[in-house]
Amino acid sequence: MCGRVIQSSGPLRYGIVEGMDMRDSRTHNYPPKWNAAPSLLVIRRNHETGQVSLDPLRRGLIPYWCRDPKGGRKPINAKSETVHSLPTFRHGYRRRRCIIPVDGFFEWKAIKGQKAKQPYAIAMKDSPFGIGGLWENWKDPTSGEWIRTFAVITTDANELVAEIHDRMPLILAPRDYARWLSDEPDPRDLIRPSPAEPMRMWPISTRVNKPETTIPPSSNQSSWPLQLRSPTDVPKPAKPNNHRSGCRRPGEFEEVLDHCHFGSNSHLYHYAHSSHGCRI
Repeated sequence: MCGRVIQSSGPLRYGIVEGMDMRDSRTHNYPPKWNAAPSLLVIRRNHETGQVSLDPLRRGLIPYWCRDPKGGRKPINAKSETVHSLPTFRHGYRRRRCIIPVDGFFEWKAIKGQKAKQPYAIAMKDSPFGIGGLWENWKDPTSGEWIRTFAVITTDANELVAEIHDRMPLILAPRDYARWLSDEPDPRDLIRPSPAEPMRMWPISTRVNKPETTIPPSSNQSSWPLQLRSPTDVPKPAKPNNHRSGCRRPGEFEEVLDHCHFGSNSHLYHYAHSSHGCRI
């Protein structure tokens, strides 16, 4: 049910809602995350000023009315079927909807006879894209600190994601971003499974099963798509032939990228089509 996401493009590319002013964003130095949890960048709208901003929020919703000094149960997901009615979510749904801009998300498939589940990366052919959620502002009764938290709204899986799981995050169409952030109390018609056609899904390494795997193990961050893949899926490099020693054969990185595609506008795409695609 969308436990972790990829936020690797950088804050400047997450200004996906019309009217966002990213020049004054305080998140410019926010580090890229390939297995992000629990703190993420979230798009919110100030209903008094109309300003739309990108801010780091903690995942695991704490309702504003919660009196538990530990913040209660802190759900990370809210089911679309009950988000408008359950006390934990209904006020945030009506007044504080948000968008989580991501490059992709992970889901796990149980394999018969295997203890470890197989992780999959799921992304849109054009990224980044926006996941629908809701947020809350809660004051810690012990420290007096204001803590902003959020939860992701989930829907039934579409035909692609249903191959591995019965739920998926609410993926909003770009034309619906402004309405989702508006004052409208119940835009329920926007809550539906995303069409499968614009999406891609592929198996990746079980290393992401560990939440502490949050950055590429290589110092070269752009090689992360290769390292996300299962070791048996990575093409074996051909012997150098009329190419500088250590370089991939023509098209090799593109073959890998096609399997790990995050959209032609992503920094991963431009890396694959530059001279840095060669191993040094």
